[in-house]
This record gives sequence, structure tokens and C-alpha cells, in this order.
Amino acid sequence: MMRIGYYAHHHGSGHCRQIDKLAALLPIQKRQQLTVFTSLAPEAYAFTAIDEQQIVRLYLEDERIDDVLKGRAGEYWQPASLHYSPIGNADIQKRSHQILNTIVQRNIDLMIIDVSVEVAMLCRTASIPYLYVRLPGLRDDMPHIDAFAGALALLAPYPQAIEAAMTPRWVCQKTVYLDFINLTKNNTSSHQDFIKTLTTLTADHPNVSPSFATKPIITVVKGYGGHEAIDAKLPELRRLLPSAFIISLGPIDNDMRAYVDIATHVEDVTPFMHHSDYLLMACGLNAVAQAYYCATPLVVLPDERPHQEQATMAQALIDQGRALSWEQFVHSMNAESTSAYPTKTTSVQTQDTLEDDRSSFSQNAYLSKAQVLMDSIITYSTTKSWFNEWLLPQLELRPEA
Repeated sequence: MMRIGYYAHHHGSGHCRQIDKLAALLPIQKRQQLTVFTSLAPEAYAFTAIDEQQIVRLYLEDERIDDVLKGRAGEYWQPASLHYSPIGNADIQKRSHQILNTIVQRNIDLMIIDVSVEVAMLCRTASIPYLYVRLPGLRDDMPHIDAFAGALALLAPYPQAIEAAMTPRWVCQKTVYLDFINLTKNNTSSHQDFIKTLTTLTADHPNVSPSFATKPIITVVKGYGGHEAIDAKLPELRRLLPSAFIISLGPIDNDMRAYVDIATHVEDVTPFMHHSDYLLMACGLNAVAQAYYCATPLVVLPDERPHQEQATMAQALIDQGRALSWEQFVHSMNAESTSAYPTKTTSVQTQDTLEDDRSSFSQNAYLSKAQVLMDSIITYSTTKSWFNEWLLPQLELRPEA
């Protein structure tokens, strides 16, 4: 088996979650060959498939008061291939040493970078082979293009079907699409079980009517990377559907609690995704991976992110017919009679179409591409043989001889 290093960016927990999901596809005894590099604090994400001794907690890369040059010093003081490059930053110097020293000490064969063009360039200049995780969004700036060009290949943790139309052709040709990597088990709870769950959640809310079993159920899912924009829609959501039972999962501003029936946190959002009549959520990769194959109509409210990451994902879902924008949702609700309740029959996709999607991208199918990748890592012992015999046949590009 090749020894793999995985760089997980510290913004949010999603990058660490991705390698945790990939590691879970390996036999337990093989997972010890993985090393995770991250600046994310241990309390920010609890790994389930990776032990702490496999994690290298990197120095932060924040600017320091004693930097010779700040990280973005302008056109004539900053390389075009980097987004952020302070000079004289002791923490980044130590961080770079941590990465390179660990790669040598642990005989790491291949790095997977999720995501950092600076770490990509560090690996390329040190002659270390790497794969680059390509997230949705407009990433056509020079640093990203150079990081893509320097990689052996690109990994996309989403289906090719929702690739943005503006993505350069060569980038698609160099990409291995893993589809959504989602280890959540198929929902086995019934609608009756779900109603029992809601009954339990409302037990401590005497002002909540127990008649939610006969009302349309709207679930609003929010993460911890930013929820204010979705919260701001709650008053209009209540106006549109005054009789609906509205559930808010995740953080919520106190002044918005009056517009929902329940505001809570749950360990598993899967039953809510399957048994609600509408699902409102942002377009984070992990959340979309869970919701994509549910029959529940999806309304996307993308958060502002660098490179329009969530906006691009949202538009791809809308273009594919898998989701409604907020504007489309408002229009459809205003077009309904005041007594009409939204149901799954109003989904933007017909049930037959969604079933076709499930046939093409069933849980086993969309896990299999990630599984095949991880199995190939087990099969080959050298990066060169893996690159020539397994990776290149997956791509539509070839390097020059």
C-alpha cells in the first residue's frame, strides 16, 4: 500500500470530514498508513476513522506583527502563483518544516491537498507528487490554475453531472470525479418514527401545537460556517406558509426563534431530510451530499464563500432540476392557493426522474468511485506504478513524453 498524506484546510470542518470519510473506506489495519496535516484544533472536529497519532497539528499561518512583508503585499511584491505569502513569518517557516519533515520521516508516497495552493507549490518545488481536491466554484485565477497544473490529477468530491459549465475543458479532463462521498446509511426510519421524534422534541415546548402530523413540515438546515443569511429568510418563510410546521436545525439568531416552531440541534439530520415536505439549506458539500438523493424538494440558499463556491453548486443543482432557488420557491408558493400545502408531489423533479438518478447514483454506486480510489491505493506500492497503470487510464489527458 502507498503511504498517503492528506492536507486538510482549517476553514470549517468539512476538509477534515472528507478524509475521515475516505479513511473509513479502507480496512482498519490499512488506515494507519494515512497521515493528516491540519491546523484545525482537535475540539473543532472529532475524527472517527483516524487516530490522533496520525494527525500532524500544524502551526497556524496567520500574519504576525514581525512579518517582513504581509501576506498580500501587492502585484509587485507577491508571486502570481500564490494567494497568500507573508515573508519572514516564523509560524509558516515551522509549518513548512513540519510538512516536509513528516513526509520524509514517514516515507509518504503521495499527498492529497484539500485545499491550499501554497501547500501545492511547496510539494511541487520539493518534487513531492500530489493530487489536488477541486471544490465547486470559479477557480480560474492564476494560483489555482498553477496548482491544478502541478498536480498528478484533480479529485472532485461531487458528480460530474453538476460540474459548472464554465469549468475549462482540460480541468475536467484531468479530474477524477468521486461523486458525493456520503457514509450516512440509507434512512430506515418511517414517517411514523419521525413524527414520534418530533413529539419528543416538542415535549418541552408547551406553546407548540401537537397537530404537526397533519401540517406541512419545512426543515431549515444550517451549519456553523455562517447562518445569518438563511435566518434572514425565516420571517418571509413564515409569511409564505403561516400554517406550516417549521424546524430550524443548527445555530439560530435569538430574534428569529419566533418564526420557527422548533429550533434544535440533532446528531442525525437524515430523517428530517427524508420526511419533510421541503428542505431549505445552504450548499456546503457535505450537506448537499446528504440531501441530493432524497425525494424531498430542495430549496438552496447558498452562503457567500470565496470563489462563489456555494453559489456555483446551487446553480448547478438548479440547472439539473434538483433544486429551486429562493426566488423560484417564493414564486411557486405565491402561485399556490392560500389553503394549499406544499407536498413532495410539487418537487421540481418528478418521482420517476429522481428514481432514475438513484439508479445511476445509488449509495453503492456513488460510494464506489471513492472506494475504487482507496482500493487502488492499497493495491499499488509505488506512486509511479499507480500513476501509470491506474491513474492515467482514468484521465482524458496525457503528459508529454
